[in-house]
Amino acid sequence: MSNFVFVLDTHKRPLNPVHPGAARQLLNQSKAAVFRRYPFTIILKEACPDAPVQDLELKLDPGSRITGIAIKQGNKVIFGAELQHRGMQIRDALLSRRQLRRSRRNRHTRYRKARFLNRTRPDGWLAPSLQHRVLTILTWVRKFMRLAPITSVAQELVRFDMQLISNPEISGIEYQQGELQGYEIREYLLEKWNRKCAYCSVENVPFEIEHIQPKSRGGSDRVSNLTIACHACNQSKGNQDIRDFLSGKPDLLNRILKQAKSPLKDASAVNSTRWALFNALKATGLPVTTGSGGLTKFNRTRLNLLKSHWLDAACVGKVESLEVLTSKPLLIAAKGHGTRQMCRTDKFGFPSRHVPRSKFVKGFQTGDIVKAVVTTGKKVGVYVGRVAVRSTGSFNISTAQGLVQLKQQEPHTSLRVGVERNARELRSAG
Repeated sequence: MSNFVFVLDTHKRPLNPVHPGAARQLLNQSKAAVFRRYPFTIILKEACPDAPVQDLELKLDPGSRITGIAIKQGNKVIFGAELQHRGMQIRDALLSRRQLRRSRRNRHTRYRKARFLNRTRPDGWLAPSLQHRVLTILTWVRKFMRLAPITSVAQELVRFDMQLISNPEISGIEYQQGELQGYEIREYLLEKWNRKCAYCSVENVPFEIEHIQPKSRGGSDRVSNLTIACHACNQSKGNQDIRDFLSGKPDLLNRILKQAKSPLKDASAVNSTRWALFNALKATGLPVTTGSGGLTKFNRTRLNLLKSHWLDAACVGKVESLEVLTSKPLLIAAKGHGTRQMCRTDKFGFPSRHVPRSKFVKGFQTGDIVKAVVTTGKKVGVYVGRVAVRSTGSFNISTAQGLVQLKQQEPHTSLRVGVERNARELRSAG
């Protein structure tokens, strides 16, 4: 089942979300119109002053690469979404810019002086790739507040203890005891090894924590010496040295040893942004509650729910029971807002092609959702998708069937926005 549909009254005030069937009936009876496509929202044409409004709770499961979002009405999950971040793209872009500038300085073709020592960072400063996560989540929280009667927010305020993960013996035994004992490290290992057996790559079976170097042969409990394995592989390996166990599979051996020593990069990103996101959510004026990552895992296991980011978000905090009324979350990909470069450069940093000053061509901007109607020629048909504009007048449309190249100046081609709203307001998150 799809997500529930957001409903606005004639004054654009949020009402209770409705079942997709009820929204379809309102549209067919011309009692409502499409207000927004992503997330799908309708607006009523007649005033309903007595329409009941029930409080909703927005739940967040912040992650390094994907953030889970869920909206709960009582104990019913009526909306789910997964927000894919672009932190790695931002990091790569800044790295490329730094390399180009350094290369130009080394060739004495500098166009700006190095300013490494005359900058001070404000308190709470985050790297751009990390700040992006906070700002993007906050953007969507505010968007949901405009579309639904959100009255509270719950955030998974997870904290990965880097020393504890690397070496569990560093703290007292009380630190690891309790109802949630072992959940944090187990969850981290599942994410690190992609929820597959390290030796046979089997999925969707009970996994066991496996010591790569057996403790009987001097191995430790450090996370760099731990992996996950199915029961059969764990029993087959026993206390053998991994090099003996995988002597006939050198590629698999090298992959496991390399992945075992991978840095705790994702855990560091979550640690760095957790309080910045918490303070940003409090600034919205809504009450914010928090829960640990171990409690989220415990709730999901107790309720027998599948592993996914949006269901993890629904399990954040204190949860007695859940009734999931949707199975298809909205997939959101952060795309950014373009670039301010006046020209593109080659790999040596020299200008190779210029960019037009205006992003709009004939009223459209790259990323707008449009509908193109072609009545004559080789490409007769109706195409709906995201447009990539060109100053020459030709444009591309990315449809579900693939990329279509069209020319706007053809006399029998018309291009219009998919719904009766400004094209820029129809673009998905960025």
